[in-house]
Amino acid sequence: MRSRLRRRLAGLSLRTRLLILVAGLLATALFAVGVVSSLALSDRLVAQVDAELAGAGNRLEPPAGGLIPPFELEEGSAPPAGFDQPDEFAFLRRPGTSIGTLGAVVVDGEVQNATILTSGSGELQALDAEAAATLAELPADGTASTVDIDGVGDYRLVAERLPDDTVVIIGLPLDSVQTTIYRFIATEAVVGVVLIAIGAVAGRMIIRMALRPLNRVAATARRVAGLELDRGQVALTARVPVHDTNPRTEVGQVGAALNRMLGHVEAALTARHDSEQQVRQFVADASHELRTPLAAIRGYAEFTGRNHERVPPDIARAMDRVQAQAERMSGLVDDLLLLARLDAGRSLEREPVDLSLLVVDAVSDARVSHPDHRWRLELPDDAVVVTGDTARLHQVMANLLANAGTHTPTGTTVVTSVTRNGDKVQIQVRDDGPGVPAELRPHLFQRFVRGDTSRSRAAGSTGLGLAIVDAVAAAHNGRVEVASQPGDTVFTVTIPSTDSHAPHSSVVK
Repeated sequence: MRSRLRRRLAGLSLRTRLLILVAGLLATALFAVGVVSSLALSDRLVAQVDAELAGAGNRLEPPAGGLIPPFELEEGSAPPAGFDQPDEFAFLRRPGTSIGTLGAVVVDGEVQNATILTSGSGELQALDAEAAATLAELPADGTASTVDIDGVGDYRLVAERLPDDTVVIIGLPLDSVQTTIYRFIATEAVVGVVLIAIGAVAGRMIIRMALRPLNRVAATARRVAGLELDRGQVALTARVPVHDTNPRTEVGQVGAALNRMLGHVEAALTARHDSEQQVRQFVADASHELRTPLAAIRGYAEFTGRNHERVPPDIARAMDRVQAQAERMSGLVDDLLLLARLDAGRSLEREPVDLSLLVVDAVSDARVSHPDHRWRLELPDDAVVVTGDTARLHQVMANLLANAGTHTPTGTTVVTSVTRNGDKVQIQVRDDGPGVPAELRPHLFQRFVRGDTSRSRAAGSTGLGLAIVDAVAAAHNGRVEVASQPGDTVFTVTIPSTDSHAPHSSVVK
């Protein structure tokens, strides 16, 4: 039960928990005050009843000539019914006796008569035997005690022993005392509820004011959390206000610690960005410088290939391999140079591009490159035109189709479709191959990530094809996504149908 309550409280906000705590403490304090004041009032009222009993007890003093002076009956009147000795209760009829006063006579431990004064005219009501029996055990020491008499209620009783060993009991009802206590408790309850409500409202306002600095600290943290810290140059200027960094307060300590942490994070991000810029510049410079010697190597290899009869066969085969690897390295250098340019934020060409025609051309090229696959097209009736870079978009399609043709087995069906969805255009390449391993999907569009060897039919992949797809899509203010399961793998490229002129991210995974 306690652990369940803790879990429920843990799911509430700090403001709600503080409000519950304040209301609970206020309710506990009011309850304690109510209990103490009710007990004090009860003791006070009972003490007053005891004082009245002391005054009534003085009436039990017997005169010199007998037990208790007999009361005078009017001529022709009869004593009250049920009393053999009505003169024993003459003291109940004396002036000043309260209505409801109880009187009883106990002889040799047995209650002889017990009655209650019911009216100011002296009318008496006898107690039944069962109710009267409860009076027999009352100690005759003159001490007041409270007794619950069946059918009558609570009474405050005093028993006095007379010189002839007769015990006379006199008592006063506690109905008025109990009524006063009940009314007092009801009043306390109403006032307590009102005070708790007022305290809750006031506590909520006070807690809200007290938590404003913490809210400002949280707002700063949310602003930082909304920044893209994983790419590009980050200007981490968000800081907790100075007046919320007072080290003498708990919230100020949190704010100051958050500002120190943000300073460290900003320094680390700046260092990371500078390092990335250096690497990008190196890649761009190296790629650019490698193009010339690679072109020379390919040229000499091609020149040698035209004169196979003048060189030994093993040398000819070696030169063919040199030419193939030079071409492969040239492609890798071109890809790296393209990524470096996109990283540097160089803008692409912005012109109308007929995606339908572009997809048809790309699928036709893929059909020639991978004739062992089944290639299908799903295009709308009308041409789909977007604003972008024709060469780069064609490279996106070529890379996606080459990926499907290379990493799927013979006989795989590849379906390429183009659809328009509002102001967005989607290009999908779907295949029924074995799918992309789950552990590879989160990193699929990173650079130099290659498919699992169990999917690959051929070697030689550079691991940059899908990275280029991601970079070009981002440069067109779009994105690329993949959903894969065995027998159904879908690559989806989404780009705006028109040029939004929005600056695209200069950093690509």
